[in-house]
Amino acid sequence: MNLRLIKAADAILGRVATVLLPAPVVGCYGTSIRSVLFIRPGGIGDAVLLIPAILSFRNKYPKARITVLAEKRNGAVFTLCSVIDEILLYDNNGELFMALRGSYDAVIDTEQWHRLSAVVARMTWAQILIGFGTNVRSRLFTHQLDYEQSDYEETSFLRLLTSLGIAVTQTSVPFLTVPTPAASVAEVLLGELADRTFVVIFPGASIPERRWGADKFRQVAKRLSAKGVSGVVVGGEDDRGEGERIVADTGWLNLMGETSLQETTAIIERSSLLVSGDSGILHIAVGLGIPTVSLFGPGREKKWAPRGDNHIVINKHLPCSPCTTFGYTPKCPINARCMAEISVDEVEQAVLTLLDRKNFDKHQQKP
Repeated sequence: MNLRLIKAADAILGRVATVLLPAPVVGCYGTSIRSVLFIRPGGIGDAVLLIPAILSFRNKYPKARITVLAEKRNGAVFTLCSVIDEILLYDNNGELFMALRGSYDAVIDTEQWHRLSAVVARMTWAQILIGFGTNVRSRLFTHQLDYEQSDYEETSFLRLLTSLGIAVTQTSVPFLTVPTPAASVAEVLLGELADRTFVVIFPGASIPERRWGADKFRQVAKRLSAKGVSGVVVGGEDDRGEGERIVADTGWLNLMGETSLQETTAIIERSSLLVSGDSGILHIAVGLGIPTVSLFGPGREKKWAPRGDNHIVINKHLPCSPCTTFGYTPKCPINARCMAEISVDEVEQAVLTLLDRKNFDKHQQKP
């Protein structure tokens, strides 16, 4: 089932089902949870930022079986979390049926707005049903929580666990684990770079409004290369030509279209920092504890931008931005000026600042 079909089904079937299904009975439940289902449709970024909540759940319930119901486009993210027992795919009919047939003490629907995931949660008939009460979907849960657009998304997911008596606590990094086979492939692909300082650029984005442009990334790569900084460009096969433009005359490595998500993660783990727009790959770097330079425009900085001194967020804060709400970004009438006004100088300087800071910290740690 493709993304467009899922959204269409949600708009029609989701609305009807949320009204027709009986609301769950809210009662007193025991504190013992032997199995849980986390539902996470959507993209890579949401999936990455859910993992701290899954780890927090595991700390509270070390013997509980954890199942995640994801999508094909984000399912691989959960292979980066070693405490998950089973990963099923929301858009695979057979695996969705397996999830519905499962026996769970609690189901946690982490979708923020769409209704079908709430319907799926209710159809498991689990006694404890937790989710965001952002619309009529709230009637299908035993525990509904508010969803705040100004909360960091990782925090929003952690708040869902308060219904189970789990406090919201700061997550330590790294919280992602790179599988050994992926690390081995990354080492081969990187070659001589594997043991050197290098920068990773991810120029992709889920929508055109979040793209900064290959020409600007190319200028950054050329300037860094002139200063002796090596680099790698990662991304999907569709953007391979863009990757070639970025690395031209730089000596950098273009690995676009040559790596799985796990292998891309392994490459980022070996790097000194990542440069990216508002993307799922950005959150992977955060989950690995890798410094980032991120470019924000349409997206909500308060909700999605990395936190901490090792991350530099560049955002022009135009009056019309952010314009994205619940994952929807309207077509921009001014050609994404919020991204276009970010300069090559700003990005280059941010990269050099983080590299200098990283080198300083490394020297400080020496005996």
